[in-house]
Amino acid sequence: MERSLRAARVATYVYFVLCGTLMGAWVVHIPAVEERVGISHATLGGLLVLLGLGAFTGMQVAGRLTDRFGARIVVPAGGVLCGATLVLPGVARDPWTLAGALLLFGFCNGGLDVSMNAHAVHVETAYGRPVMSGFHATFSVGGVLASLVGAGAASAGLNPVTSMAATGAVGCVIALASARALRPAIPATAGTGPVEETEASPAVTRPGTRGRVRLLAVLALMVMLCEGAANDWSALHLRDVLGAPAGTAAFAYGTFAAAMTTGRLLADRLVARFGSTAILRHGAATAAAGITLVALGPWMWAAFAGWALFGLGLSGCVPQLFSAAGHADPAAAGANVSRVAGLGYVGMLAGPAVIGWLTHLVALNHAFVLLTLLCVTTAVGAGILRTGSDRTRQSEMARSGH
Repeated sequence: MERSLRAARVATYVYFVLCGTLMGAWVVHIPAVEERVGISHATLGGLLVLLGLGAFTGMQVAGRLTDRFGARIVVPAGGVLCGATLVLPGVARDPWTLAGALLLFGFCNGGLDVSMNAHAVHVETAYGRPVMSGFHATFSVGGVLASLVGAGAASAGLNPVTSMAATGAVGCVIALASARALRPAIPATAGTGPVEETEASPAVTRPGTRGRVRLLAVLALMVMLCEGAANDWSALHLRDVLGAPAGTAAFAYGTFAAAMTTGRLLADRLVARFGSTAILRHGAATAAAGITLVALGPWMWAAFAGWALFGLGLSGCVPQLFSAAGHADPAAAGANVSRVAGLGYVGMLAGPAVIGWLTHLVALNHAFVLLTLLCVTTAVGAGILRTGSDRTRQSEMARSGH
């Protein structure tokens, strides 16, 4: 059992890298696709909404399918479909075909995202200690891998369609090859694992589980809105507000992303020691301090420090929310994760637009104060994670000597 559990954990890492790589492969080819189809930035922005709509729909469908048929079936199916549809935006010839391609690719990517997160919850349950943040860190690794592959393909003279088709084909093979290591479906009466009795079972019998999941989804919406805003506005902040050269400004997002990845690599150990509630509360508070420094600091070093703190603080928040949603009811982990991830994804898509709208009223850096308020609200609401599992986890870790 221990060997199969380790294999399931490795396979989960693989699927997270795969999901990040396939989405990253689309992102790095956006300029080429935009030029091929002959559309404006504004039109592309509207079409990207369809990508988000498809992902949201795919999350809801896949969550229920994962609960019914198990991750061993749904996760590899999602990986294959996501890999197979990656090339579709590359071969689109007009806005209408690109719209359909993005809707379908988003649906498949969202399905893979939720099903692999639901499986990650089951792996974490069986391990008896936090491992969710490490999975999310490898998603970021997939994005880096996609950028390297895209750069290499461009240097080799490959056109975007060939590059996307090759990446998708390799993704399909990896998705199928890793399927056997996944854990089988967990029956509704499951409760025999070391964490299923101490973490999951109290949440199953506790009244108001659905309301708790909704609150987790609202927190995910706020946290991922902050993350989405950083993705699109960090570099522009340094360039437009502080007057940094384009090359220097690009390091703002790099600083944020590097801090977030580093934080997720460390978060599991911190969760095991201090509990998920503390990580969410102090992480959100750290993020609030960081983005406030960005908003009010007039110096370049303050901006870089602020974006680093913002990424470091946010790094452990989303994994804890996903994990709490999955553990709320092991038999409905997929559906619960899909609710939290779906609303969170809406926030990530809305973040850049919300900040952009606010810039019509106030300066860009002052618009970031909204993110401060969202982070503070998240810190205040972190107590929703407290179900007794934090205390149980800490006592188990103390007994085991960790």
